[in-house]
Amino acid sequence: MNSGYTMPIMGLGTYALDHDACVNSVMALLANGGRLIDTAYMYGNEEAVGEGIRQAMAEYGIPREDIFVITKIYPNQFHDPEAAIDMALEKLDIGYIDMMLLHHPGTNDVKAYKAMEKYVEQGKIHSLGLSNWYNEELTSFLPQVTITPALVQNEIHPYYQEQDVVPFIQEKGIVVQCWYPLGGRGYTAELLGDEIICAIAEAHGVSSAQVILRWDLQRGIVVIPGSSNPDHIRENLDLFGFELTDDEMQQISQLDRNEKHDWY
Repeated sequence: MNSGYTMPIMGLGTYALDHDACVNSVMALLANGGRLIDTAYMYGNEEAVGEGIRQAMAEYGIPREDIFVITKIYPNQFHDPEAAIDMALEKLDIGYIDMMLLHHPGTNDVKAYKAMEKYVEQGKIHSLGLSNWYNEELTSFLPQVTITPALVQNEIHPYYQEQDVVPFIQEKGIVVQCWYPLGGRGYTAELLGDEIICAIAEAHGVSSAQVILRWDLQRGIVVIPGSSNPDHIRENLDLFGFELTDDEMQQISQLDRNEKHDWY
């Protein structure tokens, strides 16, 4: 990334996981070779993420520097960003935060980001980024900050592809990461059952979820599918035994409905 740090290209999103499910999911990811975990203040499970990481480090002998943790501060914290950052560091209790994002635009977002920049100087945060920022917001925001974001994390899936936004971000040397890569809760079944995606999955002997995640990777997009099922977590990491053809990539690109599944 432009911050000089390396981030895994696939991992685990922990949105909507309660404490025990979150601890178990983090440990399942790390046990199966995954090293990227995404959480947030608003998920209410930063403590569980930290607990799962510490347990996995102890049980599996994984060094802290091999694990990449993303968390976010929410707009209702932007008025006192230092307190928000300190709380995240305390809850996670893993020494430092690999990447911190602003969860979405809001009042005092530049102030909050500049506070995060100071924590980068202190080594308490390694990389900075944004979540739910699009072309217009980025154009306004970027000139106001010193450290260029290393990452922008947005909703992206075959029914909402951001075909204009993704290259706009990538051309700035910023990595794109997708949340809801499988459509999001309440929409996953329809997306995984899509005829085109199912046909491609059958051709490669993989699951629909693996096809979608592989499609993201081939667009240069980092994936953080959410799951509390160890088998699904393992499957979501197994994306390198096949490659989608240009024709298959094109077939999926034509599924775009500009259909956003969350309000951000």
